[in-house]
Amino acid sequence: MNHAAMRDRVRRCLRSTHQVETFAGDHAVAGTAREERTLMPAAVLAPLVERAEGYTVLLTQRTDHLEHHAGQISFPGGRTEAEDTSPVETALREAEEEIGLHRRHIVEIAGFLDLYQTVTGFLITPVVGFVTPPFELTLDAFEVAEAFEVPLEFILDPRHHERHSMLYKGQQRQYYVIPYENRFIWGATAAMLINFARRLTGNPPLP
Repeated sequence: MNHAAMRDRVRRCLRSTHQVETFAGDHAVAGTAREERTLMPAAVLAPLVERAEGYTVLLTQRTDHLEHHAGQISFPGGRTEAEDTSPVETALREAEEEIGLHRRHIVEIAGFLDLYQTVTGFLITPVVGFVTPPFELTLDAFEVAEAFEVPLEFILDPRHHERHSMLYKGQQRQYYVIPYENRFIWGATAAMLINFARRLTGNPPLP
């Protein structure tokens, strides 16, 4: 599939506005009820990078000392600040601060995935954007240990969508894992990627 066809396919599978009431979340993956609590609004950027061989997804490896999601693989993003006018603004600002991906390289905001509630109390708006190289990244060494790209075709392959379980606060909870090379993409990031893959391939999104 050429780049133009993929861009069109991505646009059609996403929501056109961030003002949605559909929740996905760690609770849905785990098979538990959604916890009613005060949530911290946040947004992440799912950057789709246009490479000659096809689109890739740009991800980060968080540093090990952070308070939330230390050491995990994630999208660039973070909590909403008072000056942010929208989830798009939050996602773009955080991408600039965390990895130095300037918004001039985001040629188009393609759309939005469902809101995602994390077990740690964040309500995330996932913003999908097309990125045009060349660009140079400058990582925030406090927050980001590494940035890397995963082929979108790899993400779309359901053979790479694994369901694992772990004991969390006395309960057995399920979660998704996408193994890639020597890395394990798991938790909220894996769930959002799988939700995206299911939409893109015409399957029902995750609950």
